[in-house]
Amino acid sequence: MPSKTNDPKRKTWLETPAQTDFPIQNIPFGVFLTRDDIITIGTRIGDFAIDLGALHQLGYFEGIPLTDDIFLQDTLNDFIADGRKTWRAVRNRISEIFEESNPDLRDNPDHRDTVIFALDEVEMQLPVQIGDYTDFYSSKEHATNVGAMFRDPENALMPNWLHMPVAYHGRSSSIIPSGIPVHRPQGQKLPNGASQPIFGPSRQLDFELEMAFITTDANELGQPIPADQAEEYIFGLVLFNDWSARDIQRWEYAPLGPFLGKNFASSVSPWIVTLDALEPFRTASPKPEKEVLPYLEFTGKKTFDINLEVSIKPENKEETVVSKSNFKHLYWNMSQQLAHHTINGCPVNSGDMMGSGTISGPTPKSYGSMLELSWKGSKPVKLKEGGDRKFIEDKDTVIVRGHCEKTGAARIGFGEISTKILPVFKPKKK
Repeated sequence: MPSKTNDPKRKTWLETPAQTDFPIQNIPFGVFLTRDDIITIGTRIGDFAIDLGALHQLGYFEGIPLTDDIFLQDTLNDFIADGRKTWRAVRNRISEIFEESNPDLRDNPDHRDTVIFALDEVEMQLPVQIGDYTDFYSSKEHATNVGAMFRDPENALMPNWLHMPVAYHGRSSSIIPSGIPVHRPQGQKLPNGASQPIFGPSRQLDFELEMAFITTDANELGQPIPADQAEEYIFGLVLFNDWSARDIQRWEYAPLGPFLGKNFASSVSPWIVTLDALEPFRTASPKPEKEVLPYLEFTGKKTFDINLEVSIKPENKEETVVSKSNFKHLYWNMSQQLAHHTINGCPVNSGDMMGSGTISGPTPKSYGSMLELSWKGSKPVKLKEGGDRKFIEDKDTVIVRGHCEKTGAARIGFGEISTKILPVFKPKKK
């Protein structure tokens, strides 16, 4: 483990806020457009974006085997494909460069001006080109809540749920970074009591509080990845809001599952936080309620204690925190998810994204969707400045945040996803 990078006593010569999500111990990776309209791969410390392409060209990564253009690309895919040895070497070097006692960049104003940007000088991009996207359904609390609402509460979980991480293959073309607004989707719906569907805007637009992990090139066609080796192929994690149109989804999902109710948009945070940065926050997964098949068995602690929250902010009004949950609640962990995904020989590529599924906790305030928080609309959620919500309305902004924090470790965060909902798309008149 890169202990120097994680050392909570390590400080940087950059001025950073006391409670930043991005201390020198984090060193996430992202892609941004600079003030000179140059797209580059970078990292973040405090409220500064750092151009890794410029750092590399100036010779600061000397001794690390990197291609000349590794950071001069518009995605992280090639860097991720280089593997964990390279990721660790680069993070360790960045940590050394920005450590408070290192004068190399600190005392070179010309280099600093080339390398370091204020956040308002850059425009964050989607960090990877997502070739494939899989969404799991791994929160027992969420699956139980949904099953109780729409099926028999005494048999809320489907028979297969405690035996394997259930998932579906999603749409990668509509995954967008924080800050990009989403138009309300429209489609077929079956009103209560009706025998024929109608067409129109979704009236049950919902968020799903999730996280997602990004993979590297992992296996050949036909080659499974063992659960205890899965983390070798996981680059890092992002916050994930997998938007849902509940009324559209409810009518279409049988027999093949989610389609138009899910593929219109999913939002991600722009900075990928590595598993190395999250190492101090490892924790145990929930104990299995049934014995799992051997390929899903694992050793050690395979999940992380990550605090999550969701807020709703109506236009020109104060935001209201409506949910507080934690990544550690997931019944099926990332290693099991990747092992199951590949047990049939499915190949995984650099930049593939695996959504966790909605993360709900054991209490009503920790539910990860409006479907659960308002219990299918029967218990509207009160907002700070008056009014309430059964589901998400036009001009609402949904904000997802996440961070890790404990005594003896530096706070490590993911920043946020902020997404505004716009009315149904209408073509401009010619």
